[in-house]
Amino acid sequence: TLPCLPGARPCIPKDFGHGSLVCVCNATYCDTLDPLVLPAPGSYVKYESSKAGKRLERSEGRFQSSLRTPGSAAGGWRCRRGTPGHHGLSRGLPAGLLLTLNISALYQHVKGFGGSLSDAAAMNILKLSRPAQDNLLRSYFSESGIEYNLIRVPMACSDFSVRPYSYDEVPDDYELKHFRLADEDVKMKV
Repeated sequence: TLPCLPGARPCIPKDFGHGSLVCVCNATYCDTLDPLVLPAPGSYVKYESSKAGKRLERSEGRFQSSLRTPGSAAGGWRCRRGTPGHHGLSRGLPAGLLLTLNISALYQHVKGFGGSLSDAAAMNILKLSRPAQDNLLRSYFSESGIEYNLIRVPMACSDFSVRPYSYDEVPDDYELKHFRLADEDVKMKV
């Protein structure tokens, strides 16, 4: 089993109606996670959030070892719903679903995880007090948070902007002589 490291602060749920719960994060309190620890080979850690109130709830389990992955000469790991002795991941799978991990076939490298910093997100963050901003950003980017290491910033406006805008409003300006960042970018995102 994985070591249970100290430090997690639980979610204090706030109901916004219609089944919409969020965790309170303000100037004095923001929930945190235990530091992430990689599981041992053959094991997994699952974090689950739900409308019912789970907020990155941690559970552990072990994959069944398979001598041969179907369609491959290499070994792998399997997790099947309803397999006795399995926890967490298998409970959330539809009946009859079998996940097979072929550990000899790698298709891509994961550079990291993150989210989008839209105009709407930036405007809401900037409305918070400085201590609340610090707590919120720490909950996204620090080791006591979810450890984001990537952010996507939309180029010009998006569907989360309060107005339509681009970086060059002059038609046929192919040399971009009138290119400029919008106030939203300068004040909120760059």
